[in-house]
Amino acid sequence: MSREKAAQHVLDQVERHTQWFNRSIPMIASENLISPMARRLLASDFHDRYAEGHPGKRYYQGLVYIDEVERECRRLALELFRCSWADVRCVSGTEANIAAFAATTKPGDLITAVSTADGGHISHAKFGGAGIRGCAIETYPWDQDAMTIDVAKTVKMIRERKPQLVVFGQSMFLFPTPIQEAAQAAHEVGATVMYDGAHVMGLIAGKRFQDPLREGADFITGSTHKTLPGPQGALILGNFPEGAEEQQGTLARKLDRAVFPGTVSSHHLHHLAAKTVALAEHLDFGEAYADQVIKNAKALAQALHEKGVAVLGEKRGFTQSHQVVVDVKAHGGGSWAAQALEDGGLITNMNMLPGDTSALHPSGLRLGTQEMTRIGMKERDMADVAQFLVDVVIKKEKPAEVSKRVAAFRERFQGIHYCYQDGAPAYKFWKLG
Repeated sequence: MSREKAAQHVLDQVERHTQWFNRSIPMIASENLISPMARRLLASDFHDRYAEGHPGKRYYQGLVYIDEVERECRRLALELFRCSWADVRCVSGTEANIAAFAATTKPGDLITAVSTADGGHISHAKFGGAGIRGCAIETYPWDQDAMTIDVAKTVKMIRERKPQLVVFGQSMFLFPTPIQEAAQAAHEVGATVMYDGAHVMGLIAGKRFQDPLREGADFITGSTHKTLPGPQGALILGNFPEGAEEQQGTLARKLDRAVFPGTVSSHHLHHLAAKTVALAEHLDFGEAYADQVIKNAKALAQALHEKGVAVLGEKRGFTQSHQVVVDVKAHGGGSWAAQALEDGGLITNMNMLPGDTSALHPSGLRLGTQEMTRIGMKERDMADVAQFLVDVVIKKEKPAEVSKRVAAFRERFQGIHYCYQDGAPAYKFWKLG
């Protein structure tokens, strides 16, 4: 294949991918669609430029307008999350977490976090960002019925083990974390409390989940591309005194230095511009969007339960977030089910459940409603989505046949909602060359 043909081949694959998703049901809990206005900015001249430091304190010239965008991005983040300090430069949630670990720990320090088997994120684990920092990690006692930390045992553990950093937040995240008592214990032993809100940032901003900064967290890290429907990127947020980032020794200063020059050089300025638009849109539409996301998750969980699927969290109403977690061990396991569903036009991911030991052969599936909501689905549509999943996983219908029904169903949902160009086509890809 010539180089020119190779380049064209890449363009063809992107178009095929786009059309495939256009006729499928997107259910990955860590993905979303950006708005048409935000998408335009990703292909702007901002993509080709470089910035280091803060607006007005750069190491490069040519950043007059970029500085203005970054100032506005920070202002909107402060307003949206009702906080006094924000760093908008991180390009991923994991990078934000690594910066946070660098700011709050030194190699050998103990941190506490949710285990990956119970839903913790890999960046909190020994084999992830925390391990790269050289931290020792202990995981919280888990309440499987409540699908969250066992508060009393966690408080006891924190007081006995005296960690340097206490991390809350998960990747499998059905219910708000009861952090107040644990955060109080953490502060008693001199620990810093970090809340990783990557999955639920849009729900927090939409005032529909919990309010970590007022429940005991010292700062929040989180992605901007999950329930907060922006571009790939992240935020770090806190309530620090004005000018704290200038004061040596303060947590704000340590976080600031850990981001730059610690973990970020240029911070992907086209993403910064798109992030700014996403924050503005969420200020206008975020509460309605978060409300519908959670309604859809509850409706999907109930529909699956009524159709005989084992849905976790039943004692608490299945979910209070965008996620629904199901146990499909009896029907072939998470790995098999995720592949069969992909063949049937439902894009999901396998997921470890409490008690699992293999990430490659887990018992469960993690389903998300945030992108389905973004393209206009409501509670009534969740019954159809649940039926497609049952047809593939339980009834063992041929995925190719189910995919035809899924494609026909998806034709009704071709726009992006909760943004400034409400209802604009969700997927546009202009073939080049």
